[in-house]
Amino acid sequence: MAMISDPDDFFTKGCGRCDRFATPDCSTRLWIDGLNDLRRICLDMGLQETVKWAHPCYLHAGRNIAIFGAFRADFRLSFMNAGLLKDTEGVLEPQGPNSQTPSMIRFTAVGKVGEMEPVIRAYLRQLMDHAEAGTKPQKVEREIDMPEELTEALDADPELAEAFQALTPGRQKSYMFNLNQTRQSATRVARIEKFREKIIAGKGAMER
Repeated sequence: MAMISDPDDFFTKGCGRCDRFATPDCSTRLWIDGLNDLRRICLDMGLQETVKWAHPCYLHAGRNIAIFGAFRADFRLSFMNAGLLKDTEGVLEPQGPNSQTPSMIRFTAVGKVGEMEPVIRAYLRQLMDHAEAGTKPQKVEREIDMPEELTEALDADPELAEAFQALTPGRQKSYMFNLNQTRQSATRVARIEKFREKIIAGKGAMER
């Protein structure tokens, strides 16, 4: 199934990433009024609308500012470069348990967008100002342990070792992080074998 490339499609059909696309069961249908409110706010502020990762993404001064997402239990406004935001209202949440920076506002009712519109506009304005100034968030480096099974696999497979060393640090970390998520050594070994083709191809763990 092809993912969308036109932002209008997200608001009428969905993202195109699952078989619920263009059906009444699509997650976007549950929250369409709230999503349309978010879109209205972003466009009213002069943000440029495009599609990235099959979701509406809003840019300013050549920088990603925000992106939308719709799920079964909620819909979300995620801010890019959220490390620059001053969360004066305490509304930001992390994307997940391993996220370093709170970066999203989660909505469980469509009417909440209207209630939070002043806050949303203020936070978007912050990031737009930073985009115009060219300021970037400070990088936070986090060390990730190399799983023993990966070390052994690289020692035993020179081609794999060469390809792994050629990966960007971020892609290397994606594999280490993924492998460290499982407790069983046998599972890590199986994942490494499954990842081998991707590593050889120069891709990260989450890349297709």
